[in-house]
Amino acid sequence: KPLKEKVVLMYDEIFMTEDPSKCSPRFWEELFLMKVNLEYLEGKLESLDGEELMKIKDNINCLFQHCIQALGEEHPIRVVNALQTLCALIRGVHQKNKSTSGFDIINMLMGFDKAELCMKNLMESLDSLLCAEGSESLKSLCLKLLLCLVTVTDNISQNTILEYVMINSIFEAILQILSHPPSRREHGYDAVVLLALLVNYRKYESVNPYIVKLSIVDDEATLNGMGLVIAQALSEYNRQYKDKEEEHQSGFFSALTNMVGSMFIADAHEKISVQTNEAILLALYEAVHLNRNFITVLAQSHPEMGLVTTPVSPAPTTPATPLGTTPPSSDVISSVELPLDADVQTSNLLITFLKYSSIVMQDTKDEHRLHSGKLCLIILTCIAEDQYANAFLHDDNMNFRVNLHRMPMRHRKKAADKNLPCRPLVCAVLDLMVEFIVTHMMKEFPMDLYVRCIQVVHKLLCYQKKCRVRLHYTWRELWSALINLLKFLMSNETVLLAKHNIFTLALMIVNLFNMFITYGDTFLPTPSSYDELYYEIIRMHQSFDNLYSMVLRLSTNAGQWKEAASKVTHALVNIRAIINHFNPKIESYAAVNHISQLSEEQVLEVVRANYDTLTLKLQDGLDQYERYSEQHKEAAFFKELVRSISTNVRRNLAFHTLSQEVLLKEFSTIS
Repeated sequence: KPLKEKVVLMYDEIFMTEDPSKCSPRFWEELFLMKVNLEYLEGKLESLDGEELMKIKDNINCLFQHCIQALGEEHPIRVVNALQTLCALIRGVHQKNKSTSGFDIINMLMGFDKAELCMKNLMESLDSLLCAEGSESLKSLCLKLLLCLVTVTDNISQNTILEYVMINSIFEAILQILSHPPSRREHGYDAVVLLALLVNYRKYESVNPYIVKLSIVDDEATLNGMGLVIAQALSEYNRQYKDKEEEHQSGFFSALTNMVGSMFIADAHEKISVQTNEAILLALYEAVHLNRNFITVLAQSHPEMGLVTTPVSPAPTTPATPLGTTPPSSDVISSVELPLDADVQTSNLLITFLKYSSIVMQDTKDEHRLHSGKLCLIILTCIAEDQYANAFLHDDNMNFRVNLHRMPMRHRKKAADKNLPCRPLVCAVLDLMVEFIVTHMMKEFPMDLYVRCIQVVHKLLCYQKKCRVRLHYTWRELWSALINLLKFLMSNETVLLAKHNIFTLALMIVNLFNMFITYGDTFLPTPSSYDELYYEIIRMHQSFDNLYSMVLRLSTNAGQWKEAASKVTHALVNIRAIINHFNPKIESYAAVNHISQLSEEQVLEVVRANYDTLTLKLQDGLDQYERYSEQHKEAAFFKELVRSISTNVRRNLAFHTLSQEVLLKEFSTIS
């Protein structure tokens, strides 16, 4: 027989029905001085069927309790081994429970009668280890154990053990890690992901204390700490993407596409994929959605992003880069090319998030990216509804150059980033929305994302109208994007109607135009931009005429679209009034002056001369919108999202990253 290591022999004793401490009274003391063999212990638990497991239940309960006792020991080696044993126990027993045996996990691990006390002691020990001045490796293991506990079931809300994590809250410990820079650098990422997951436990069924507590945090250091961890993870993603893209452009592909022309260009670009990070996005969403005070963090400048602090990589297997050796982030690099001014080097969480969104929202064919893109738009929706967020988005004194990622498309030149103007942040949000509208008109039409995108624009306009903010923005780009979208809906009417009610989207687009027509004089930057709006409507009148005849056709038939289409018919009344009022005037001007093709200036002249005879109807409710509500509309989406994040976190939880060598080095002074 091959020799077995001592710890394995001891495990085997636990898997007998006898009490192992009967024969050797110091059994449990010795066990935690041995190096844990995770694979063996987990494997052994998984190999037993339900009945066999029930036979040794007492020994497993005993092991669980001794682990918890060992957490209070002086010797860190024991604490480490106890933490790792707990992970193996929890995972092993859960793996077993996935199959048919329906025994209750809590009973299996702790015994019903002792569960409450057991978990109370466990949570208190973890809490004090996390808050102590002690070893960083121990804190890291505590967070890993908690992540293991939270993600052990696919559906987080079915994980009954979490009831005890609700009762014995470790919320304050998580906050302490985030508010303290050294511990934030080491453990911020795990802490933020853990918090995001805990907030989603039985979110809609019961009162979740983590939701309540997160919504009232007002400590600046803590909120900023959380913002920094999120910004770091997102900017790390942006940087990886940028590196891949540059590699791509300089490599074999660019040589090939230059030779063959651009017929493969679309495929070439789809190959750049960096694993998206939904866990961090979820954390950002929960913070923005639940905590009003977090909104201020979005605009907090941090000039050093990526220079001073170490990047936290989502996969914990990579060794952390020593301080000061991390590559500077893109925001800082750009300052070399641009004239040095104060704005260039500063970035903030919102800018990093907008850049991240511009990358993730490009390709919605892949399910992860579709989820990420949807979550990005939901976060933007929450931001666009918030009064305070709007105040700094539109603040003239806070100007930034935001380098959004633009999708390579055949029919437009690659924009040069050099001459980006400094503008209020809302311009970048609008750019991102316009970019989305222009780049996703395809057969696999992402209807849901388009609706959200138009809603974000509408909410921003409502704020501008209400507060009379005259934003210097290239509104023409938005108008032409919207008109092109209408054209797309019409030319693919039959294909799209098979899957979507395209009239809700058409109605929203038409109402955006109505908003500009009715209230444009209160928020468009200059009188001439109001004239340009009319010019665009008149120039593209054919599209509006076609839309009108399409909705008229469907609203007079007694089909399923009758009601939806007739709403669009009513909404078009002012646009049609403008077209019918100005077109004859323009034609007669051309005839009188014998000009076949009028210039833009001449058309504008006709428009200005004939405003006073134009009558428009006042339309109600253009500046009203339904506020975002998660529970009623989005519950299913978040349930699915949290499930996929949970699976992902579980897969990446590498316990071996805390190798025994590192720990032994750190604790080599056992007296």
